Amino acid sequence: MSSGGQLVGQAGSRRVAAGESLADVLDRVLDKGVVIAGDIAVALVGIELLTIKIRLLIASADKAQEMGIDWWRTDPFLAGRQIGEGQGNRELGDRIARLERRLAGSEQESQSTRRPARRTPR
Repeated sequence: MSSGGQLVGQAGSRRVAAGESLADVLDRVLDKGVVIAGDIAVALVGIELLTIKIRLLIASADKAQEMGIDWWRTDPFLAGRQIGEGQGNRELGDRIARLERRLAGSEQESQSTRRPARRTPR
């Protein structure tokens, strides 16, 4: 059956008509989202050596956020933040500074407690 330039199947699903542009198809795919899943297994003499599981989601950023997927917001590389900008890294920096001060203090203490070298009389 034809309905407004689009083909409609028995289940009511829309099929791409010849006059529909690529932009319309891409808009529909990004709006709804598409999941592609597959497994690749490599076996030799009945022994599985390698299995690769592929899961691909194609959707707009808005649709992905609706689904609870927003890893690009927290990824330092994609969000434009430096890797060293975390709370944990600041705590490690503070800890290293304290240890360096303690080490410098113990070196000074060990130098002050050393006995002066004996001089031999001439």
